[in-house]
Amino acid sequence: MSNETIENGKYVELIYKVIDQKSGGVLTQVDYPLGYVHGTNEVLAPAVMSELEGKAQGEVIEVPIDCNELYGKRDEDLVITERLRDVPEEYHQVGMSILMESEQGQTKTFMVTRVDKRSITIDGNNPLCEREVIFRLEILLVRDASDEEIQYGGKIEEGPDLTGVEGVTQVPIHQAQGSPESHD
Repeated sequence: MSNETIENGKYVELIYKVIDQKSGGVLTQVDYPLGYVHGTNEVLAPAVMSELEGKAQGEVIEVPIDCNELYGKRDEDLVITERLRDVPEEYHQVGMSILMESEQGQTKTFMVTRVDKRSITIDGNNPLCEREVIFRLEILLVRDASDEEIQYGGKIEEGPDLTGVEGVTQVPIHQAQGSPESHD
């Protein structure tokens, strides 16, 4: 087990679950390790990221979050019911995400929440809206990040060697989510 603790410039891998405080049910979980460089990109809510600071490999922490603070109150104007025949068939499945664009060019993800014989309901509210949850995080790895990992915000994966293949430029593949810009 490593003695290193999470601080800016450390590469961290973790898995997590989001648990509903009222029901105790697991709302979502990430079983495949999420890797990122701490202080370089924000892969989880700021309150969760700040709680990770100073924690070590092998620790399991629980962070309670009021999702109203993250996502605001539920907006019923973001719930749309349409006739089933007016929506393309590939979207006729509960849980399907649909990226929609406003007249101003802004995009927002909606989720199909209900389908019956005549209608389909899609919801643009975040599924965690109006919930109180607990992020349960298991820290799997903490180590110094390489300069390249800091640049890209996460682990650099080795891709196929395409040296000498005409018309191909080799680009590293990075695993982290979020943007590589610094968040202080």
